[in-house]
Amino acid sequence: MSEYFSLSDCDVIGFDLDHTLCRYHLKETSRLIYESFARYLVEHKGYDKDLLNLTPATWDFCFKGLVVDLDDGNLVKLAEDGTVLRATHGTNDLSTEEIIKHYGPNREWKHFNSLNTSFTRSAKYYFYDNYFDLPGALLCGRVVDMLHKRGNEVNSDFWKDMVAAIDHNYNTSAFKEDAGTYFPRVKRDPGRYLQPCSDSVKTWLRSMKNAGKVLLLITSSHSDYSRLICEHILGKDFEELFDVIITNALKPGFFSLVPQQRPFRTLVNDVEESEGLPSLDKPGWYSQGNWPHLHELLKTMTGKPEPKVVYFGDSMRSDMFPASSFGKWETVMIVEEMEGEGVQKSDAAMSNEAQVEPQEKKGKFEEQGMKAPSAVSKQWGSYFVDVHKSGGGDEESQKLTWCSHCIHKYSTMAIPSVEHIANLPLDYKFPRFSPDKPCTTGYYPRPPDSLLKRFESLS
Repeated sequence: MSEYFSLSDCDVIGFDLDHTLCRYHLKETSRLIYESFARYLVEHKGYDKDLLNLTPATWDFCFKGLVVDLDDGNLVKLAEDGTVLRATHGTNDLSTEEIIKHYGPNREWKHFNSLNTSFTRSAKYYFYDNYFDLPGALLCGRVVDMLHKRGNEVNSDFWKDMVAAIDHNYNTSAFKEDAGTYFPRVKRDPGRYLQPCSDSVKTWLRSMKNAGKVLLLITSSHSDYSRLICEHILGKDFEELFDVIITNALKPGFFSLVPQQRPFRTLVNDVEESEGLPSLDKPGWYSQGNWPHLHELLKTMTGKPEPKVVYFGDSMRSDMFPASSFGKWETVMIVEEMEGEGVQKSDAAMSNEAQVEPQEKKGKFEEQGMKAPSAVSKQWGSYFVDVHKSGGGDEESQKLTWCSHCIHKYSTMAIPSVEHIANLPLDYKFPRFSPDKPCTTGYYPRPPDSLLKRFESLS
């Protein structure tokens, strides 16, 4: 395999939608998602109203890559080998001594093997790996704090309520029925939450199509919400940009193999036809579906027995791991955390942010210091690297986080946003991640600060 990756070598270029092609205003969206979940717990499950009150400082807790242990209400940050780097009970830090007491002298998290090898959902834990459910980590911590305050036992029962809150706001009919808090707000004021794509991204998509590439959009969002997003960020004629659009794809299940696979369905007025399709025989807009049937269509469309596919996505669990492991696709991971560690925002993103919010709307939370969920957290540290303290507090060693390790293992390369590469020629050669190269190789335009520092201290 070449040590470089180029889009010009690919026959098919696929994109996830949310947080990949579509960038959200993370602060606004996170507050909305938190409120959507918390409001449900307060109004439907009788939880304390105090859950709805947040100070800007509380957002420091919101950090991608945490795992919540449902049996005891602990949240943990893992190293690449599954040791616990940091942990909280609810939102309160556990000391090194408490971590050792809880997880043993080697600080081993007992479910690591199952999470690390398959990423499957479990009744024992939940992995927060995308911005859509991330505010749930903060809510989870605060619910555990509240149960404690009341003297209630913490067990996995509270999680059933959390799952109900997610379903209430995000289920497939919520958009059409104006149910929950999330969709009605986004429908009313999309510009407050969604960042339009720059002209350079639209030109880039067209240039790939003109170069004969097949363009795919594969999202787990339902067709009605996907249409709202695409019209807002790409324009009314967005369908012309893609050969195949797949909504409600139910990733990562989309990539699972026989016999689990779901058939593709056609849509009429955003309603799925009850009869599944035996195969996919032409380009168009479909719902659900599976990777093997799509693969057959791509062979026909490209005229190649093994078309080369690259897929851009932001979720390790739904995009990178299954697309690279089962689909054998090249994968480009969108890692917004790079911008929190020294990587400049793209020019388009900066001008986008400047014009989006009227100042008085913006001022309130900004001045009081709400941290963007992609920025480094005081409580949790860096997304990529962390210090591992042994008991007694003397020995400190720098460890890669498990998230960082997964990026290097399952992605071809990582970028902070598609804006960062949209102005490059299609035959630009990106260095790819490789087990025999330093782990700083594979990030474009440059590695995050914490990885650079670690690399320099090792060399």
